[in-house]
Amino acid sequence: MQTFKAAEFKAKCLGLMDQVNETGEEIIITKNGRPVSILKPYNHRPPTLFGLQKNSIKIKDDLIEAIATEWDVEK
Repeated sequence: MQTFKAAEFKAKCLGLMDQVNETGEEIIITKNGRPVSILKPYNHRPPTLFGLQKNSIKIKDDLIEAIATEWDVEK
């Protein structure tokens, strides 16, 4: 884990943000030699996968109604 002084972090902030996003490695930011913050990648994960696709799929037909087409296996 890398450590940067606050003044050095301020000068390189945007580049360090890109680095953290690409590598996933956290960075500790210090002030007067003491750790004050951690820069880490943002990982948004839903609490459950159930309902994740809700309202994104549209059914435009009746799925239960029998179709009038005769299949080859029925001949």
